[in-house]
Amino acid sequence: MDTTALRSAYDRLLDAAATPDLGDAADGGWNADQILAHLLSVDASIAAVALGVVAGSRPTFDNRISLDTWNLDRVIAEHSGRADLMEHVRSQATVLCDIADQLSEEAASVLVPSLLLSNDALVLDKPVPLAGLIDGLSEDHVPAHTRQLLALRVAGSSAGAAERTDASHHRNISFRRT
Repeated sequence: MDTTALRSAYDRLLDAAATPDLGDAADGGWNADQILAHLLSVDASIAAVALGVVAGSRPTFDNRISLDTWNLDRVIAEHSGRADLMEHVRSQATVLCDIADQLSEEAASVLVPSLLLSNDALVLDKPVPLAGLIDGLSEDHVPAHTRQLLALRVAGSSAGAAERTDASHHRNISFRRT
């Protein structure tokens, strides 16, 4: 797989996360640290799925743990601050991309039973090719969270407030179903 787009998406996300004036979401959505913790959880899960496929097992992908506030708080507590969270996101994104870069076409096409929730609603409950899970990160998931981070800017405009509402809790996030 080619992960050029995914690597670029993470660069943009981490640039947005480095913005010093990020506040809390006005609509009760996630703050910057929760977004980063969520990404760490999702990326680890998808990397584990990819490694499982390569190992010959038939793993599943279920994003519920990456939405759980207790789990997000636990991930945040394991880091010494936003800079540490950001570095872990960068490192883990690199690991995920390195794994994806080495996937054969056969492995990338393995169907992975997937369960995705967003904003407490079922988004997907069916098998998705492994490549679809990974490509969905670059095509939708990471850019949506980048917009969500940018919408947290304290000095944001009214357009930022509208983006905050649209991006919170994964309303716009899906995975490619090729």
